Amino acid sequence: MASVLGTSATAILASRPFTSPTPKPSVSTLTLTPGQGNGRKFYGGIGIHSKRGRSQFHVAITNVATDINSAELAQKLAAKESQRPVYPFPAIVGQDEMKLCLLLNVIDPKIGGVMIMGDRGTGKSTTVRSLVDLLPEIKVVARDPYNSDPEDPESMGMEVRESIMKGEKLPTVLAKINMVDLPLGATEDRVCGTIDIEKALTEGVKAFEPGLLAKANRGILYVDEVNLLDDHLVDVLLDSAASGWNTVEREGISISHPARFILIGSGNPEEGELRPQLLDRFGMHAQVGTVRDAELRVKIVEERARFDRNPKEFRHSYKAEQEKLQQQISAARSSLSSVQIDHDLKVKISKVCSELNVDGLRGDIVTNRAAKALASLKRRDKVTAEDIATVIPNCLRHRLRKDPLESIDSGLLVIEKFYEYRGHEVEESIMCRGPFLTNELVIRFAKPSHSKVPLLSLWRLLNANYLPGNMAFRFQMHNTT
Repeated sequence: MASVLGTSATAILASRPFTSPTPKPSVSTLTLTPGQGNGRKFYGGIGIHSKRGRSQFHVAITNVATDINSAELAQKLAAKESQRPVYPFPAIVGQDEMKLCLLLNVIDPKIGGVMIMGDRGTGKSTTVRSLVDLLPEIKVVARDPYNSDPEDPESMGMEVRESIMKGEKLPTVLAKINMVDLPLGATEDRVCGTIDIEKALTEGVKAFEPGLLAKANRGILYVDEVNLLDDHLVDVLLDSAASGWNTVEREGISISHPARFILIGSGNPEEGELRPQLLDRFGMHAQVGTVRDAELRVKIVEERARFDRNPKEFRHSYKAEQEKLQQQISAARSSLSSVQIDHDLKVKISKVCSELNVDGLRGDIVTNRAAKALASLKRRDKVTAEDIATVIPNCLRHRLRKDPLESIDSGLLVIEKFYEYRGHEVEESIMCRGPFLTNELVIRFAKPSHSKVPLLSLWRLLNANYLPGNMAFRFQMHNTT
């Protein structure tokens, strides 16, 4: 695995040839000496702006790959085992919407990530971090700091791409998808990468050290309390999420590397809202509420107590479920390309986005991708209307323009609009397990155009706390013809 190999890479650049007073390093260097040029040249993942009037410049690119012997490897594995165990994903009680959004993004990373907003203490961070055990293995170029895909040029570092173009065979390994935490106190240099000033002063060279975005390439970048992130870091994430590349401009040097990652953020809406530009970059949006059912709350408390007493034994009790879910994810990723969606359903999705005044086309694209991922997870090769109805609120909810006079939840608006275009009679069933109602409340309406009345009434009931907040919606469609 790439992380186990302890790979590091340093790009050393000098503005002109020099004679270093220090002993020569015991690493191989590649020296490139191009002629005159006024444009931008890329060498080994490093883009260099040449200045007018300079006849030549000297570039030394050094890759340092530390070999790990068996003792060091055993030490790393022992350190990994000594880390605090992660709460198992199947043990998360409730929060099915959040769990589904996370699984769909693992199946299809091109969905674009998840924004999880909800009350504090509802298990947002615990659920995201528990996803680590379910992440599948991917093929990466050995000892590459950017986790380059040997088969996809868009996910390769420039150095790997040049080596492949030359016909060189690069060693590859299977590595688990990385999950990188972006702390709120991180600096821009730590996120994007930095220049080693110490080497510049002592050795007369400029060395680039990759940051968190390089480590997160082809992986997951998790930002807890993303709504509290500094604006300048938000701008960095926006640029990388849009282009899939990270460009660092330091000391007259331009360095570019791939940065394609699944962006997962979590936060509490009471602490502040996200900028619309960043919110739109998240493919899906999951709302998390506090569990109101007393029985479920007791179960959550008991499960957490079991985990705190003996984490290893608790994880072992969920081992079979973990392995089963891993197999389902791997099978879904393999069969994703064969899933089809009818043209009529694509038109319905686009009509809903247009009617709701969704800006841009990201909503259309993400909804199609999420519906295919859900069908693949259910081991089907064709998307159904129920698949779309399940994912479309999460794909469009955060893209709607906010109306301060509208009391209905944006997710209900999306599902209502979708069923209007379906042209079906809908039976909506709401299962209530709270202390107020124990039976099943069923609301029927014959015409889709009349659906707003019961939905609005239900939303007012929820806001008035007449019904418990933890509910499951079930939609059944019947042809009117």
